[in-house]
Amino acid sequence: MANDGNYKKSKIGDHQLKPETMMMSYGYDPQFSEGSVKPPVFLTSTFTFQTPEEGEESFHIMAGRKPAPEGSVGGLIYSRFNHPNVEIIEDRLSLFEGSECSVVCSSGMGAISAIMLAYLRPGDVIVQSAPLYGGTETLIRKFLPQFNIKTAEFDDGLDEEGMLTSLRDAGKKGRVAMVFIESPANPTNSLVDFEALNRVLDNVETETGHRPITVCDNTLMGPIFQQVVPQGIDMAMYSLTKYVGGHSDLVAGAVCGSREMLRPVRATRGIIGLNLDPHTSWMISRSLETLSIRMERAASSGQKVARWIADNAYISAKILHPDFIQDKAYQAVYMRQCSGPSSTFSFMLDVSKSDAFRLINNLSIFKSAVSLGGSESLVCHPGSTTHSGVSAELREKFGVTDGLIRLSIGLEHPDDLIADLDNAFKMTFQG
Repeated sequence: MANDGNYKKSKIGDHQLKPETMMMSYGYDPQFSEGSVKPPVFLTSTFTFQTPEEGEESFHIMAGRKPAPEGSVGGLIYSRFNHPNVEIIEDRLSLFEGSECSVVCSSGMGAISAIMLAYLRPGDVIVQSAPLYGGTETLIRKFLPQFNIKTAEFDDGLDEEGMLTSLRDAGKKGRVAMVFIESPANPTNSLVDFEALNRVLDNVETETGHRPITVCDNTLMGPIFQQVVPQGIDMAMYSLTKYVGGHSDLVAGAVCGSREMLRPVRATRGIIGLNLDPHTSWMISRSLETLSIRMERAASSGQKVARWIADNAYISAKILHPDFIQDKAYQAVYMRQCSGPSSTFSFMLDVSKSDAFRLINNLSIFKSAVSLGGSESLVCHPGSTTHSGVSAELREKFGVTDGLIRLSIGLEHPDDLIADLDNAFKMTFQG
């Protein structure tokens, strides 16, 4: 690889390079930036054209009036549409997800909104898995109905017949345009069986002549422990704020899929103004270089912490960690779809909200905060924070009880995290 001009090189001879290797250089040519090994931050609002003809061509491509050249998304125009820093991370995210391309947005909710604005119309129906992240629940259940977009759900993503029944019932309300799922779900780690869902959609397409598009929020597992586009899901969506960013110092989101599927999403991003700024894009390019080692280390620590909670001597706890959910159907799907457990999980105690709060207050290393996937370990009470906008009835239905506590395991030594939990459990339940 002596030739630095091969800035999208993916092979050495017949050897396919791994994404971890390509995170260091893919999509960036140092010779365009004074030989700088790392990409500079392109702090500019607008870009020059060599000729007015080039400008005209770039606008035709940006507006979708002409297709972009193979392997390109078109020329640089204006940073609301595109810029070098965001294009670099879009190229690199696609390598991890195994997708043809990616569209990066200014937040995870911005990415979800771009998808829905691109593909949903008044009178359409969106079917969701349950539960979803609280912000997504609010968007689907409270915001979209204002635009006459109807909603439906299925509760068990492992029940093929149940999913088929839910989609058939949803079809009575209108055209089912989209199925939006989280797998694993936040905060319960429940799964949706992709193979079963695709069989359901095959049936729906045969019956109606229309196939809803599928979107999976892959934030909790991806893109290291699960890639959903290669498993037949149309689009993978990420909150890059979480594991990809990995340091709790940025907010961003992304959508991965085929070039054709993402064309209207990319156009919507530019129209609405959802593009990510150059500096945050540069920070993500830095974080992508260490993504695998961070997620693998955190997952290993998470398994040890989950084991301690499961075996603790103070109070019985139900562990909602993929390795600890003792259901054969769940484990079969988990083993088929995922290569690891990630490091975010919840545990359920048969206690009041005040006792759950006492436990959180007694922790000292874990920080009481929402979000997940950062280098520091976090603890939160979903029922009063991330899912507080969801009705009490739905929270109870989803298992988001007053005794549910979510942990995001970071990069501290697991022995220290266990000592912190041991002290807090002791103070709360034996004090």
